[in-house]
Amino acid sequence: MGLLRQAGLLLAAGMTFFVSGCKPGESIQVEGSDTMVNLAQAWAEQYDEQNPDVRIQVSGGGSGVGIAGLINGVVDMANASRKMKPKELRQMKDNTGKDAVEFIVGRDALAIYVHKDNPIESIGIEELAGIYGDDGTITTWQQLGVANTSCSSGEITRVSRQNNSGTYVYFRKIVLDRKDFKLGSIDQSGSKDVVALVSTTPCAIGYSGMGYATGEVRMVPVSQRKGEPGVAPTVENARSGSYPIARPLHIYTAGEPTGPIRDYLDWILSDEGQQIVLEMGYVPVGD
Repeated sequence: MGLLRQAGLLLAAGMTFFVSGCKPGESIQVEGSDTMVNLAQAWAEQYDEQNPDVRIQVSGGGSGVGIAGLINGVVDMANASRKMKPKELRQMKDNTGKDAVEFIVGRDALAIYVHKDNPIESIGIEELAGIYGDDGTITTWQQLGVANTSCSSGEITRVSRQNNSGTYVYFRKIVLDRKDFKLGSIDQSGSKDVVALVSTTPCAIGYSGMGYATGEVRMVPVSQRKGEPGVAPTVENARSGSYPIARPLHIYTAGEPTGPIRDYLDWILSDEGQQIVLEMGYVPVGD
C-alpha cells in the first residue's frame, strides 16, 4: 500500500500521474471523479505491473469534467460518482455517434465528516438538509443539541464541493431532494480537500467519500430520520443498504469497449481489481 499512498499524494498535489514502461500508441486516457481518482490510480499502478506494454493516464477534475471529456472524444474512460444525465447521453450520441456504456465498478458510502473533537453522535438526513439546503434554518451546533466546545463561535461552517462534482450532484439529489444549496459554504475542488479543511476547522461539517477518512476527523453515523439510531459508513453497511447515503461508482465508455480498454475493465471487475476497491476503503461489487 506504500506505493498506492504515494500515488495518492501526487494526485492530491494536482499532478497527473503517468504509468511508465509502455509502448507508444498503447494508452488509455482516464479522467473524472475526484472521489475515484486515488482508486483509479491504484488500479493503474497495479495493472501496469502485469501489463507493462499499456500506459494508463489518470486525472481527476470531477465527474462532470470526465463526462465532458468522453463526450468530446478526448478520453477513453470517464470515472463518475453519479449517473450521466439525459442531456449528456444525448450529447454523447450527437458528438460521437456512439452510446455511453455504463459499468458499475464499486460502491461508496458518502460520509459526513466533522472535526475529531466534535462530540456529535449521529445526524439525520433532514438535519443535513437543514444545514445545507437553501431553505434550511440550522446554523449552529446548539440547534443540533451538540455542545461543540472546541468551536468557540458555535456556528456551523459548511464545507461543500464545487458544482462540477458528482458528489455535489448526488448530495443535492439524495439529501436536499434536488433543492438548491444554501449560499455561503466553503466549496472545495476535491474530496481530499474537504476532509483536510474539516480536520483543521473545529466548527466545520463536510461530506466526502469514506475512503478519505483520517485520524483528524470523525465520520458521523447517519439516520434516515431525526431521532433514529445512526448508521456508520462502513463497507458492510454500504453493501447491505442500511447506510442511507451510499452510491455506486461508475465508469463510462463511448460504445462497447474493445481491445486494451475492454481488457482493463474486465480486470477492474475481476477479483484482483475488486480487492483494490476494498483496500482503498470502498465497497466491491458482487461477492
